Amino acid sequence: MSDAILSVEDLTIRFGAVTAVDGVSLAVAPGERVALLGHNGAGKSTLFKTVLGFLTPAGGRVDVAGSTPGSDAARRAVSYLPEQVVFPKALTGAEVLTYFARLKGVPPEAALPLLETVGIAGAAHRAVGTYSKGMRQRLGLAQALIGAPRLLLLDEPTSGLDPVSRREFYEVLEASARAGTAVLLSSHSLSEIENRIDRIAIMARGALRAEGSLAELSRRAGLPIRIRVEAADGRADAVQARLGGERVNGRSVVLTCRAEEKVGALGRLAELGADVIDVDIALPDLDDVYRHYSAATDEGTVR
Repeated sequence: MSDAILSVEDLTIRFGAVTAVDGVSLAVAPGERVALLGHNGAGKSTLFKTVLGFLTPAGGRVDVAGSTPGSDAARRAVSYLPEQVVFPKALTGAEVLTYFARLKGVPPEAALPLLETVGIAGAAHRAVGTYSKGMRQRLGLAQALIGAPRLLLLDEPTSGLDPVSRREFYEVLEASARAGTAVLLSSHSLSEIENRIDRIAIMARGALRAEGSLAELSRRAGLPIRIRVEAADGRADAVQARLGGERVNGRSVVLTCRAEEKVGALGRLAELGADVIDVDIALPDLDDVYRHYSAATDEGTVR
């Protein structure tokens, strides 16, 4: 992408004889939310560390807002939230934000309202040592948002948060994306992020195995759509005779079809009229897509 905030081109990172990242190319545009998925050891953290300027590529290049990772300009453009945030326990939440605001050259009075944004303004003057893990994670997000960064790197960002806090976390993240911040997040909670991202990038063994929207990856993999048809009393046999599929109980028939066959299948359903009283359509989800590409990797091929 020519307007990408983050551009990674054919990136290779080696630790001695071990290749941790192997020829990865990825871009994240302003306002875009991209999920970086992969098993532990896939290379996600190594990629993050390279973007932050902590590692030097053996090949390829990384560009952060038009600058080299680790440069002053890149550091001003990017913020990072790790899975485990650690702040001095004796400082209050307000003091932590004040400290980081000064490091970033932002007036503290402009940063302190972020405590309200992340929902811990009531604990602003409490010592961080008294915070729960979820509160520390919220404070970490507030710290990452100081100065409206152009790129947010988030590594398992909702670790320690309860379901309500997770929803609020993603609402804050969505607002940042709407304001133009590019977001690259790593997560193992696939169902949690499925409807909160724009694109998916799946890594395995240091390589990028698949990249695209959920719908694109599902179509590319040829994953089936599941249609559950509930028949009227005594009509399940007739419905199965017309549609095929599998009987799962006394009243339901389950069909599977490819994405391009969905309209035709629904057309055949419409012809059954009163024989059908309900239809449920289940599209492939992120778990399905991730399992498919992970299985392809295990077999040594990428479909």
